Amino acid sequence: MAETVEELTVTYEDGGIETVKELDKKVLSKGAWATVIYRYQDWNRSKEEYGPDKFTIRRYQKRNGEYQQKSKFNISSEKQAKEIIEALKDWIGED
Repeated sequence: MAETVEELTVTYEDGGIETVKELDKKVLSKGAWATVIYRYQDWNRSKEEYGPDKFTIRRYQKRNGEYQQKSKFNISSEKQAKEIIEALKDWIGED
C-alpha cells in the first residue's frame, strides 16, 4: 500500500502485462482522507490493445501510515464524463 498520495495508482499488472494503464491522475484532496481522479485504459486481451480512456474517482483513508481504498466511482463513458462536467458547471455557475 501507499504511504503518500503521490504513490497511489490504479496501474495493475497481471502475468507481465499492464492490464490497467494509468494515463494521468489529479489529487482532489489530501489528508487522512484523500480523493483522487484517474484517467486510465484497460488492456483488451482479444484485440491485444488498450481500449478507450476511462475515468475513476477513488477515496482513500490513511490508517497505520498507509492509504487504503474505501470507495470508488467509475465513470462509464466519455459521454457520462461530459454530463458530469455540465452538471457541475450548472451548479457552480460557470460556462
